[in-house]
Amino acid sequence: MRIEAYTQVQQLYNATKPTKLQGKTQASATDRIQISSIGKEIQTAKNAVAAAPDIREELVAPIRSAVANGTYQVSAESFAEKLMQKYEEIEGL
Repeated sequence: MRIEAYTQVQQLYNATKPTKLQGKTQASATDRIQISSIGKEIQTAKNAVAAAPDIREELVAPIRSAVANGTYQVSAESFAEKLMQKYEEIEGL
């Protein structure tokens, strides 16, 4: 390890240090952030989705009560049709 090289590098860094101006005040730099209108709309939509419940009770409540009463029936044909529709949607991707 060469110590001379270290001192030469250190001298380079010392030589390029900025000097403070006397008598002049430098304007302080401030950081700013500006959010576009699209960004604000996206944030509003994200907040609305986060506030919405995961389960829509107005749709689930009648099915839940029918299952509890033992009156809920599923048509095998309807189930098979919807299953095939989903399969075709996935295959189409």
